[in-house]
Amino acid sequence: MRILVTVKRIPDPDEHLKFSSRPSGAESSSRPTGAEASAGGAIDRSSVKWVANAFDEYAVETALRLAEHVGGKDRLAEVVVVSVCPAAARQHLTQFLAMGADRGVLVDADDTAMDSQTVARLIAAVFVQEQCDLLIAGKLSQDSEGNEVAQRVAGLLDMPQATFAASLRWDRADKSVTVVCEGDDGVETKRVPLPAVVSCDLRIVLPQSVKNGATAETHAYQEGPRLASLRGITMAKRKPVAVQTPASLGVQVTSRVRTVGVQAPPRRPSGQILETPEQLIEKLVREAKVL
Repeated sequence: MRILVTVKRIPDPDEHLKFSSRPSGAESSSRPTGAEASAGGAIDRSSVKWVANAFDEYAVETALRLAEHVGGKDRLAEVVVVSVCPAAARQHLTQFLAMGADRGVLVDADDTAMDSQTVARLIAAVFVQEQCDLLIAGKLSQDSEGNEVAQRVAGLLDMPQATFAASLRWDRADKSVTVVCEGDDGVETKRVPLPAVVSCDLRIVLPQSVKNGATAETHAYQEGPRLASLRGITMAKRKPVAVQTPASLGVQVTSRVRTVGVQAPPRRPSGQILETPEQLIEKLVREAKVL
């Protein structure tokens, strides 16, 4: 089996973002008017620190657990990571190769100038070109909180999908995966035939959330995505990364989504230090009016 995993770079969520006064991209050359003028601005990406999207780490960990036979020497699947970004900004791709992915595919393009549909079309093209059996993605991207790409790829390729996977079991004989998803009212179990699309939630990296039918059922992984070892980092530099472009994949880059403006949320007022419980009760009664 060949597993394709989508990975993405995002601005470091732990850093304080800066905002520019004018919209980015093609819109920056014209004066904003109307609603655009009232919102204005964009995230200033000129000096941000780019890091790997955390949910993509969960997706790669899921793929690696499916692929490796703990206690055996055989490899059950090939894990290929794909990312859409400028060729000079591929550090996150190297990180996932160091985790244990077999090889990578880099689509050399400006990912900040694309909408989700264009990204989905590029990934779908790579999936077909690589003749993959399973696409695994993180449930969302931390920068935009978007939750679209996996579902759009499934729609473009007319493949079954299971989203927000909390656990996954691969039935190799039946050529299917069984996915358990957690919802507000309980859990939902789906069996989807391959090829298919699966997006991963947080619980997928619990010690026994992924079963591949070869590793012992009792085997427990360390919770969370694995860290790259020194040997993995060294090996990552030798692993092949195929560079594609939208043109080589037969995809025209367009965007139907336009960012009208971005601005920081208003600052919260400073908190108050109260000396007695009586003062707290008075504030809750008279000002907050919650008692």
